[in-house]
Amino acid sequence: MKNSKFIIDKLAKLFEQGLISSKDLTNELMTILKSKRDEIVFRMKLTSKDEFEVLSKRVEILEKKITQLNKVKKKKIKQVKKS
Repeated sequence: MKNSKFIIDKLAKLFEQGLISSKDLTNELMTILKSKRDEIVFRMKLTSKDEFEVLSKRVEILEKKITQLNKVKKKKIKQVKKS
């Protein structure tokens, strides 16, 4: 219940600030969720702060590669359908 209230409060603040665009809203939600994820990992004390920063950078790089590969895959599928 506490987590849902946190998310609802963050969404309410976003609407108050006038973030109406869906891209702005999704970007803001992603940053909120990432910060919550980082906070949870720190609480669990799975890794040190330095290790966590290195691992988070690696995850970001992998996420970018995945999105790029998905874009290339979609382009190839579209090209095959047009022929």
